[in-house]
Amino acid sequence: MKKLMMTLALCGLAANALATPQAVVDAVQAPAWRDRGGRAEPLAPGMELLSRDRIRTGAGSRVYLRLADGSTVKLGENGELLADRLGPGDRKFFSAALDVAKGAFRFTTDKLKRLSRRDVTIRVATVTAGIRGTDIWGKTEPERDFICLLEGRITVSHKDGDSREMSEPLTFYVAPRNQPPKGIEAADPETVRKWAAETEIQKGGGVLRRGGKWKLMLASTDSQQAALEVYDRTAAAGYAASIRPRIEGESVRYVILLRNLPSKAEAEALAAKVKDRLGLDARPTL
Repeated sequence: MKKLMMTLALCGLAANALATPQAVVDAVQAPAWRDRGGRAEPLAPGMELLSRDRIRTGAGSRVYLRLADGSTVKLGENGELLADRLGPGDRKFFSAALDVAKGAFRFTTDKLKRLSRRDVTIRVATVTAGIRGTDIWGKTEPERDFICLLEGRITVSHKDGDSREMSEPLTFYVAPRNQPPKGIEAADPETVRKWAAETEIQKGGGVLRRGGKWKLMLASTDSQQAALEVYDRTAAAGYAASIRPRIEGESVRYVILLRNLPSKAEAEALAAKVKDRLGLDARPTL
């Protein structure tokens, strides 16, 4: 019996280890942070998200999140997104509730999975969208909240009770601050392109991506205290560094790195940012 119980316990641990994350950070154009349990830490590719995690982005930042149903959530600069609920719960299909408190976002469903059953809602301050297989973009601004339908079908509702079905591409629902909703309006393609750019990672922006092979060496020191100081300063600035101890004879050298850069060009771009913001003479390395 003991052997059976041990086997079942090990199987349970293996199943948990292999469980698909409900949301994971796919790419980061720093600075960006995850707030969990009152603690902030810089975002890194591959980082898993749980219900009640909050994502924050700084100036010039972008973040891509990959959900378990194959959808992608993009957050623009100076943004804030709360993962109010992630996971199936008591359902047998993917379920999520996301709350965009600041900035611009985009939600895109994987084209191969658009017919898959899901229950996803996104709240943009005063406006909530019920998501099916779709592609939407939205933003909360000081003077208004709005959601633009790029493709698919959504149901939008306002806190005052107004509710609309949207199925026409390049239309958007507008809710002025402290006023009744304006309803659905048409958006010209050029305006939509400008909006979409606010959530797209910029080429040469020093992006970190899952699977990136390049690294950026921020510093190398034989002082553990000095290494921790660089690490803490980098983390506070929204960059997810790591410390790698290296044995050199009878001493230890501490190398502080930023990982997951997809190319030398992106590593060089990030090195310039780090130099400007942190005063560190970083260099790309494989």
